[in-house]
Amino acid sequence: MSSASIVLAVAVFLASAVEMVEALTIVAAVGVTRGWRSALEGVGVAIVVLAVLVAALGPALVHFVPLGALRIVIGAVLLVFGLQWLRKAVLRASGYKAKHDEDAIFAKQVSLLSAEGPEPQRRARDTTAFTVAFKGVFLEGLEVVIIVLTLGSTAHNLGLAAVAAGAAVVVVGGIGAVVARQLAGVPENALKTAVGLMLVSFGTFWSGEGLGIHWPGSDLTIPVLVGLYGLATWLLVAGLRRSRTRTAEASLA
Repeated sequence: MSSASIVLAVAVFLASAVEMVEALTIVAAVGVTRGWRSALEGVGVAIVVLAVLVAALGPALVHFVPLGALRIVIGAVLLVFGLQWLRKAVLRASGYKAKHDEDAIFAKQVSLLSAEGPEPQRRARDTTAFTVAFKGVFLEGLEVVIIVLTLGSTAHNLGLAAVAAGAAVVVVGGIGAVVARQLAGVPENALKTAVGLMLVSFGTFWSGEGLGIHWPGSDLTIPVLVGLYGLATWLLVAGLRRSRTRTAEASLA
């Protein structure tokens, strides 16, 4: 397996894992509060819809869109996604933004769902549980689909990207089944930083190729880009932390 394939698989796996942790938190809140049957039905329907999207859009991207144009467009999309993830990760790591708290999200979902009140007993399906679970899995999963289609199609390895995403779903779902409630111990900000670095690196690489740039070392440039962006991110976090510390000290003086 080439270095590009390894980076592709890791990027898709981590991105999918992050999104599935958030989806699992919502589903667990629904299941605990409203019952698991309707929640799992919503999850199943959402997965089927997402699978249809991948099956319908994936081959079209691969076979009918010119590779150069595809790389430029997808590179730009990945840069936008990656920079958004990195921005939030940097702000959280430097203390300017609160870290993502799955416990708080779980409690909020339980509170909202409990306020809805119980469904009438005569109804076989709890529509609130079904709808919330479907929406949570579909919206989080849609980001996974976009990443699978963009990364997989541009690398001409949609199968590997889909397998990596599926593996993330299985791993997160398995851990969720054991933990039973949520994955609060997952270092999500570190995962988002890693995924953001990979998406930005892929976006830079493929945008450059689409514009006719010949990268030295070809696919080996991708790990180098990850390292360079990682160094820049570390320096930015360190600078923001120092700035925040100086501001706090000045306010106490």
